[in-house]
Amino acid sequence: MLRFARFVLVAAALSVASGVAVAQPVKLKWAHVYETSEPYHKWSVWAADEIKKRTGGRYEIAVFPASQLGKETDINQGLQLGTVDMIISGLSFAARTMPRIGVGYYPYTFRDGDHLVSWAKSGAFKELTDEYRQKTGIQITAMTYYGARHTTSNRDFKDCAGMKGLKIRVPDVPAYMALPKSCGANPTPIAFAEVYLALQNGTVEAQENPLTTIEAKKFYEVQKNVILTGHIVDSLATQVAPHVWTKLSDADKKTFTDVMQEAAAGATGDIKKREAELVDEFKKKGLNVHAVDRKGFQEAIMKNITLESMGYSKADWDKIQQIK
Repeated sequence: MLRFARFVLVAAALSVASGVAVAQPVKLKWAHVYETSEPYHKWSVWAADEIKKRTGGRYEIAVFPASQLGKETDINQGLQLGTVDMIISGLSFAARTMPRIGVGYYPYTFRDGDHLVSWAKSGAFKELTDEYRQKTGIQITAMTYYGARHTTSNRDFKDCAGMKGLKIRVPDVPAYMALPKSCGANPTPIAFAEVYLALQNGTVEAQENPLTTIEAKKFYEVQKNVILTGHIVDSLATQVAPHVWTKLSDADKKTFTDVMQEAAAGATGDIKKREAELVDEFKKKGLNVHAVDRKGFQEAIMKNITLESMGYSKADWDKIQQIK
């Protein structure tokens, strides 16, 4: 009962002055793990305000950034538990329930961010999100480009063999372990909010994330090298909990979806722009930034870790490659 309490419009209270019944707005929680300085937060706040405007104030959405409502695993679970109402998060967590939806995490699947965005708008992707909603009740409304994931390290390397024995932080998701495992590194899962300290105190000597995240989390302060491995072109999925989505009218579903897709497009644009600027900026900060021959990394992954071993479908992967 309590789980749905926020979603029930409270019985109208009679105004003493006017005698007019006033319906109370539905209050919702939008959670993510990113800093307030990042586009994901800025555009989440914009979306919350825009949904309020477009629904005539019937929904009030509070945005909770920087893991305020829990780590990424927690907020994903919260969609089912009813502790959060909407989130932005990587599909790698959704893949724990439905492995094939994580196909884009197989390293070197996408050519670039535009390729990923095109896939997110495709019938092939809709097929996956429809199946995910049928399994979980969770509605994926939009996809935001998160950036190409690169490696930072206090030990420099220029090829796959150079990663051997490297203790590298990765999210607690098999897809992110594919590159380091294939190259003989030691992948170490650590919660996102704890990565800076782990790098600072030497618990790990490397990590991997997009350039924009490396900037936002200030990892450049505790790392010497940026190696442009570009191994995963990553994204964030805007997701609405089943206890919310099933209560929305068709008109409100369209409003939520339209606004969330506009927000995703805005954040994607901001990320692309900043990503293009950061190589030079990191060099100015004194970091060693260099490209690598990605072919060797890709060959090692394909040799050691198959799509099927990660629960992905080759047919889904082939559909991505066919998108131009």
